This record gives sequence, C-alpha cells and structure tokens, in this order.
Amino acid sequence: MEKFEFEFLNELQIAAEKLIHSRGFLVMVTLLLKWVASFAAILLLILDETKWKSANMWTSLIAPYLFFSLPLVVFQFLRREFGKWIALLTVLLRLFLPNHFPESLEIPGATLFLIATAPTFLVETFRDEADDLRDPLNVCFLTSCYLLSKHTKACGGYKNSFIQKDKVTYTICLYLLFIYPLWSAFTYAFLTF
Repeated sequence: MEKFEFEFLNELQIAAEKLIHSRGFLVMVTLLLKWVASFAAILLLILDETKWKSANMWTSLIAPYLFFSLPLVVFQFLRREFGKWIALLTVLLRLFLPNHFPESLEIPGATLFLIATAPTFLVETFRDEADDLRDPLNVCFLTSCYLLSKHTKACGGYKNSFIQKDKVTYTICLYLLFIYPLWSAFTYAFLTF
C-alpha cells in the first residue's frame, strides 16, 4: 500500500517538472501568485463582514482587483451560465427582498455582477490581452498600494499592523495582493527584455 502512495507522488513530481520545464519557472510562479492573490482578495471580502473588520477599508476596490486578477479558469466559469444565474439571483433578491438581503453580500454580489455582465469587448481589451499586461497590472498595483497604505495608517504603522491580532490577517492578505502585481511586473520586464 505504501509503495502505491509513493508511486503516485513520484508521478505527480514528474508531471510538475514537465509543466515547469514547458512553461518556465517564472510563469509558473506568476500563476501561483495569481491564485494566491485571488484567494486573499476573496478572504478580504469575507473578513470585511466579520468582527475583524478593518476601520478604513474600502473593500469595494477589491471588485476591480478581482476582475483583473482572477485566474482565467475561474473567470470564465463565472462568465458562463453559473455566474449569470447567481448575478440574476443577487439582483432579484436586492430588488424584491431588500429587507432580507444582507449588506454583507452587496460587494461580492456587485463583483460577481461585474464579472458576469462585462461586455466581451471590454474583457478582451483590458483583461485578456496577452501582449500588454500593463493595464491590468497597474489597476491591481494601485489598488493594492492604496488599500495597504490605508490599512497601515489605520493600524498606526507597519509594526502595529503585524502586532494587533485582529489586524494580522488583513495585513497578510493585503501584502499578498501587493506581491502579485509586483512580481508580474518584474517577470513581464524580465521576459520582455
């Protein structure tokens, strides 16, 4: 039984090595950071409605960040029928049952609505354009810088943002949001020149 488990791990390692050699190490790290940053942004949307809410956090800025940085597989899934149905249900609940629609779902609903209903021309021009990554990276970089600076000021400095136990999760997620566009710009410049 143990031999089978180790064979599976060896096959997984060989597949990962082939993938890295075919795509390149920098591209794979960029894709991994894109996934991590997207999960961090979603976590920030969730944390905003808990007791760990940040005082001066503009979580509405996470919507364009997710629009530009969400991995292609997830983005395309949300642009198809599933995302459209969820966006429709969100709008219907907001319109016809406003008393039963929690405020905590407004920004995630608006984000999903943005992703599901954005015109294809806009998506192809500003998000999926493979030749020029500067526009999405600029939006992600400026958004993450602004959110990080607001959070740091609200905490009373860098040291306090890591010391206060109710702010550490926000700080780590915001740094993850900051690292992805910084790394992507570095790899874009490195691979271009």
